[in-house]
Amino acid sequence: MAETLNAAQTSIVIPAFNEVDAIGVVVRDLASAARWLEILVVDDGSTDETGAQASAAGARVIRHPYNKGNGAAVKSGIREAAGVFVLIADADGQHRPADAARLVSHLDAYDLVVGARSGATQASLARRAGNAVLNALASYLTEQRIPDLTSGFRAARRECLLEFLHLLPNGFSTPTTTTLAFIRAGYSVRFEPVEAARRAGVSKIRLGSDGFNFFLILLKVITIFSPLRIFAPISAAAFLFGAGYGAWTIVTQSHVTNSSVLLILASVVILLVGLVSEQISALRIEGRSPR
Repeated sequence: MAETLNAAQTSIVIPAFNEVDAIGVVVRDLASAARWLEILVVDDGSTDETGAQASAAGARVIRHPYNKGNGAAVKSGIREAAGVFVLIADADGQHRPADAARLVSHLDAYDLVVGARSGATQASLARRAGNAVLNALASYLTEQRIPDLTSGFRAARRECLLEFLHLLPNGFSTPTTTTLAFIRAGYSVRFEPVEAARRAGVSKIRLGSDGFNFFLILLKVITIFSPLRIFAPISAAAFLFGAGYGAWTIVTQSHVTNSSVLLILASVVILLVGLVSEQISALRIEGRSPR
């Protein structure tokens, strides 16, 4: 019952760039899985017939005049969505349509539901290893286990997504940003296990450059919502190293070096910056409208 009721209030947003081989099948399969409010395909400046195929399959197509990036397409879809809930799905055919209805069925109790892929379904070994590192780091920074930080298959309340729209990058880090932002803002987040098939076509994510960008986005969002999780360990490391080096020079050279004093002072400054940042973060969160 929850699947049917929530699906009727859900706008599906599918960002697509040169996905002519898969988009028609994806739209038709999703349409047959449940009675959705609408299916929006954001044609992000495709140079093929992606938009035409999506429209022929029954989707409402929003067209970008040029390629802006996956995140920009998602933001356009969220702005145009008419539903209470928004389901974001990839255009490459990796996700099972039946899982879409299952994700939105949990939105009565949760604000964000992420389709968490098993390790075996996450592309190459190098990609799985990179995702595992990001998941572990994100879990530490958020103090909550995150099994899949980069899954683009997710459902959320539209009003919550709009709150963080200004934080979303135009590139491929939208899943990372939304997951971290929802968790650190205190919203209820669920990771629902799903199976992902091998994508049709070639992935547009570059492991090296995009992986580094994911890492920077992770640090950026945590700095916004919980800066002490970053500043406190750096401060502690600088203090311990400075104090340890100072003790060693006292024993071996009978004096304290300038380097050890600078490290200890730097640790104090870093901690103070972290505390000020934490207060700014708290003021920002207090300014949010309660739901």
